Amino acid sequence: MNRPFIYYTPTRIIFGRDSELQTASLIQSFHAAKVLIVYGGHSALKSGLIDQIRTSLNKAEIHFIELNGVMPNPVLSFVYQGIELGRREHIDFILAVGGGSVIDTAKAISYGIADEGDVWDFYMGLRKAVSAIPVGVILTIAAAGSEMSNSAVITNEDGLIKRGYSNDLGRPVFAILDPQLTMTLSAYQTACGCTDILMHTEERYFTPDGNLALTDALAEALMRTVLKNAEILRDDPHNYDARAEIMWAGSISHNGLTGCGGIGDWACHGLEHELSALFNVAHGAGLAAIWPSWALYVYRFCLDRFVFFALNVMQVNPGASDEETALNGIEAMKQFYIRIGMPITMKELGIDPTEEQMRFMAHQCAELSGGHRGQARSLDEEDMLNIYRMAR
Repeated sequence: MNRPFIYYTPTRIIFGRDSELQTASLIQSFHAAKVLIVYGGHSALKSGLIDQIRTSLNKAEIHFIELNGVMPNPVLSFVYQGIELGRREHIDFILAVGGGSVIDTAKAISYGIADEGDVWDFYMGLRKAVSAIPVGVILTIAAAGSEMSNSAVITNEDGLIKRGYSNDLGRPVFAILDPQLTMTLSAYQTACGCTDILMHTEERYFTPDGNLALTDALAEALMRTVLKNAEILRDDPHNYDARAEIMWAGSISHNGLTGCGGIGDWACHGLEHELSALFNVAHGAGLAAIWPSWALYVYRFCLDRFVFFALNVMQVNPGASDEETALNGIEAMKQFYIRIGMPITMKELGIDPTEEQMRFMAHQCAELSGGHRGQARSLDEEDMLNIYRMAR
């Protein structure tokens, strides 16, 4: 069943070698009086990228201040710090230099600067943002797709609550994508990014009624592209063409295109968010550790989609039955994760949750979802607990 949809992607993409050299002119087009540069710290400084940006903005006589120290699984206390700084310095533009954690932090700060209330209200569903200051992006990690999406995920350390908020006001006004900037990533970071990109597409793909045929074809091609180039980068991390394919796939995977005409599942993301909130694991690795157990738990309820996935994405040979074909596709994905160094269980991820911790995560996930989550199979709290148990 093809559902009505709205497709909105206002972000201007500047893609290619040395595209970051256009940063100052892009910011000037928004007549910014003072810019807040948000970044993580060590890698952006060590690579010389921050110095390059400073020089460019100074030459263009654009005033700026900096906020560094964003960590993976970004936290609310740092967002509050950025909001306070932004208000005090009268910031009217934010430049996020980094990956999804930096971009999500910048989006949250942009809401907070423009709003007098508590920004966490948006993430708890208590209010909706009605304004935000513009955010531009220089992407250094191909993974989250936040550079073109309307969503941002933040963890509140008080209670270890990880929540996302989606609003089109948060979509970056531009995103600079230079594949060269991702070449300093470790093999593990690259593999985590590739996993996140795949999962953003799979979350939209595994729905009982499917999407528009063209949407499905685009999603399948994107996933095949990531599968192929992830293994190229495993062996040749400085391959520019493979970096470029992965970087563009990351943006397309989370800007809405691969879900047009359908409704997303998002159960794996919900389960992983509770995992990374409690244990602070890398998001992509957490998804890899959860996905095989989720797939085995739900595939019979969405068998046609798992068959299409097996044949059109994993490109396995048809089995003696649809169920065998689906299981072969799930196994092929597990073997792909193993080949690129991703965990397929929580123990391989380096954690061993207790029964009490798994019950806590399942309860949190179910509570956030209003009791049920998922479209491939509607999961309640007991289902979520069972998947965590399988994934140990």
